[in-house]
Amino acid sequence: MIWEIKKGVSLFGLIMLVISSAIGAGIYNASEQIAAAATPGPALVAWVITGVGIFALAMSLKSLSEAKPELTGISDFARDGFGDFAGFLSGWGYWLSAWLGNIAFATMMMSAIGYFFPVFRSGNSIQAVIIASIFTWLLTWLVTMGIENAAFINTIITVIKIIPLIAFAILGIVLFKANVFTAHFWANFSSNFTYSPATAVGVFDQVKGCIITTMWIFIGIEGATMMAGHAKKRSDAAKATIIGTISLLIINIVIAMLPYGYLPQAKLAKLSNPALTYVVKDMIGPIGAAFVSISLIITMVGALLSWTMLPVEATSQLADQKLLPRWFGYLNKHKSPSHSLWLTQILVQIVLISLLFTDQAYNLAISLCTAAIVICYALVGADQIKAGLQAHSVKKMIPGILALLFEVVGITVAGLQFLWLCSIAYVLGFGFYIKAIKDQGRKITPFEWIMMALITIAAISAVVALFMGKIGVS
Repeated sequence: MIWEIKKGVSLFGLIMLVISSAIGAGIYNASEQIAAAATPGPALVAWVITGVGIFALAMSLKSLSEAKPELTGISDFARDGFGDFAGFLSGWGYWLSAWLGNIAFATMMMSAIGYFFPVFRSGNSIQAVIIASIFTWLLTWLVTMGIENAAFINTIITVIKIIPLIAFAILGIVLFKANVFTAHFWANFSSNFTYSPATAVGVFDQVKGCIITTMWIFIGIEGATMMAGHAKKRSDAAKATIIGTISLLIINIVIAMLPYGYLPQAKLAKLSNPALTYVVKDMIGPIGAAFVSISLIITMVGALLSWTMLPVEATSQLADQKLLPRWFGYLNKHKSPSHSLWLTQILVQIVLISLLFTDQAYNLAISLCTAAIVICYALVGADQIKAGLQAHSVKKMIPGILALLFEVVGITVAGLQFLWLCSIAYVLGFGFYIKAIKDQGRKITPFEWIMMALITIAAISAVVALFMGKIGVS
């Protein structure tokens, strides 16, 4: 494997990696984003749909990793099921998704610091970009010093950051007002904060408005699977995925929905980022808000650390599988893939600078991040369906069908334009894929050329549509 660790990561460490990878900026801002789209009823429907889809994905990851323990990482499943090109698409998409997620985390961390120092509150001021840049470079350096140290620090951070979330849950339950929660429970809440009777179309639109946020919140549940090669026991990766997913479902739904029972939706939808800080400020005052802000800062440190490890694990695995040039898998003296780490950080830096020129940085980052990883998750579901077909087992097929259906329908109704934009990044990776294949003395198959041509056409049309203002990014 790419990172060689003598001791390995424990089951507890893997569970913490799943939770830390998925508990990031999203949970702290979900209440505001969801309230801007839906009343409590449709929001709960969106959570149920997401819960079923995400649990099906977790079960697919568990089943595939148990059936073929020699496979590690998202791209391994796609490659095993559908060939080298599918493996490349999955791995490249995962890498893209992970470092784009880091942009959202860095932006939200600066907003949290902004509670104490207003100059950082926007998340994309010059001062915020400078501090975020310094911090992400330091994290990259830490990971180049060895993954075992980073994983240990990540476990400590995860334990610390869960405590304030539990405290908020208790506080939210104590202060919960049923009459506030049930007011306009199914009402069609429009953009100008007025109410009208619910209709089937109104409820559907509200659910649709929540999906991109709820999908984003769960990105990272594959963390244990991605690091299975570093586990003390490979079987622990499957266990950690299920335990971590169940824990995340409970935590995310409780934290996101409790504010509906305290603040009217109109006020909740207008909260500044990070929303949870200002909910607690309204509950118990500035000291409580400061506590949440500190918690969020710690959370972002953990999320940034996790997602500094995970994207380069994807590119390193692709290099190990000879789907990317060997350069991506180069190991330094600490057995860390430093080339992939530094290249990823350079791209993160470029996008951080670009934040100075947009007021939609956070929303764009989470939307592109979610769209990119949909391809990876959908291929996992498809591989599980294939495994079920080969075993003549409908029971095995069901998780794959649900996972695939959720990912495809979710991104279609919530943000197909972002998947369209992601095609541009795939075209940039084709050159590396072609070089890796030719370095082995192999030839690109006609099917692969056709797929690359189709994706390239989509990318060109996306660039044209973007410059013509035909694609929205908010």
